[in-house]
Amino acid sequence: MDWLVSVAKFLVDEILSQPAYLIGLITAAGLIALRKSAGQVLGGAIKATLGFLLIGAGAGLVVAALAPLGEMIQGSTGAHGVIPTNEAIVGIAQAEYGSRVAWLMILGFAVSLVLARFTPLRYVFLTGHHMLFMATLLTVVLATAGQESWVVVVVGGVLLGILLVAMPAFAHPWTKRVTGNNTVAIGHFGTAGYVVAGAAGQVVGRRSRSTEDMKLPEGLRFLRDSMVATALSMVLIYVIMSLVFLAKAGKETAFKAFASDGGPAAPGIGAYVMQSIMQGLQFGIAVAVILFGVRTILGELVPAFQGIANRLVPGAVPSLDAPIVFPYAQNAVLIGFISSFVGGLVSLGLLAWILEPAFGLALVLPGLVPHFFTGGAAGVYGNATGGRRGAVVGAFLNGVLITFLPALLLEVLGAFGKENTTFGDADFGWFGALIGNAAKAGTAGGVVLMLLLGAVILAGAIVMQKRVVETGWDPGARRDALRPREEPPPSTAPATPTTAYGKIAPPPGAPRPPAPPGTD
Repeated sequence: MDWLVSVAKFLVDEILSQPAYLIGLITAAGLIALRKSAGQVLGGAIKATLGFLLIGAGAGLVVAALAPLGEMIQGSTGAHGVIPTNEAIVGIAQAEYGSRVAWLMILGFAVSLVLARFTPLRYVFLTGHHMLFMATLLTVVLATAGQESWVVVVVGGVLLGILLVAMPAFAHPWTKRVTGNNTVAIGHFGTAGYVVAGAAGQVVGRRSRSTEDMKLPEGLRFLRDSMVATALSMVLIYVIMSLVFLAKAGKETAFKAFASDGGPAAPGIGAYVMQSIMQGLQFGIAVAVILFGVRTILGELVPAFQGIANRLVPGAVPSLDAPIVFPYAQNAVLIGFISSFVGGLVSLGLLAWILEPAFGLALVLPGLVPHFFTGGAAGVYGNATGGRRGAVVGAFLNGVLITFLPALLLEVLGAFGKENTTFGDADFGWFGALIGNAAKAGTAGGVVLMLLLGAVILAGAIVMQKRVVETGWDPGARRDALRPREEPPPSTAPATPTTAYGKIAPPPGAPRPPAPPGTD
């Protein structure tokens, strides 16, 4: 029997405890369930495994790229400063918690399918990278609070499963307002920002005309490329902070900021500034590596999940990534991005002036990527209910949320709160902070509090689905009554959009309406 014990120990220690192998095995199982050929199963499993290893490689580059920035912010302001980047913090966390993240994600998806099958919340969450991000967040906050591994996986999996069906339901009245139908839901953990944006549009923009009546410059479309946006934002932040650090600390200290392993300091100001530019570009490369790893995993894992879901949950509504709403109001995307970024800057000022000195909260610097994707989507939601004013005000409030909420989240991330990066979107902030504080109540008390919180969210989503979504409530009905008759509705059927993670497939069996004139 010793050989049996040795085999079992080998399987647990060398395969099932290795997240890259585990992701590959799960992908293979899903492809087998879809009756793919042996070659497709083997190829998909290998690609998913390589994708996970790419995430780890990118994480090392992220840590190296962010280290000088953290020192400069600390030296310039005396406060801890972070740049929320989901991919970066996930990549860093995988090194320590990878296997638990993988098991939690698998269990969470299974729980979500059960809930979708047996409750009114018939949403199937297919945004795989956000599923991975939330699984990582739950793992980090529960493990940091001292919870045992089985609690992390089981309780975290249940909570993830609840969120995967509940959050699309909370946003669905506004999503239907944007899309004009019930064929797709939003599956993205910026939901709080989108609901706030849609509600703000109802308040401020009853007579405001749609953003789609405006003509915006084509030259700004390059910002839709996430790699370009990431690199540009980091270059700007690095250059600004390096100059502030130079003025504050002096040449002798500042010129050593980018010297690694006792290397030589910058010989002059010109070299120092160019080093800061290169450091920002290096961060862009690091995030690109992680994105490629995530995209490689999801290219194999999501189809397997989607095929299984279609069989288990008849009549399911697919919940897809935030850019699914971009083609419905393309001008609102750019307006929303700019307004969200301004909201981030204003909130950063409040953090630096009042909240950091009073409560010790970290300075959350606005990054272009979270503000573009969540701000752009918030602009679409705000425009759907409040036109131009709704897009501006709604996205601005989203920018406030994704600045303050990450600052609160850092308080429950333990050592990961000092990594100079964190989770960026709104739902990570509020949910992570609540779960992280509940988990500190000990094993028994923490489990009870966390499951109670999950039950409240699930019950609220069911009530929302039955009493609001299924009754056909339209959050923009009052605006329609006030809008001039000649103005077209703010939402038009889009072409299939593209995200940083590849094309989003249309809902299974959904009709394909024609794209509006001028849509890319």
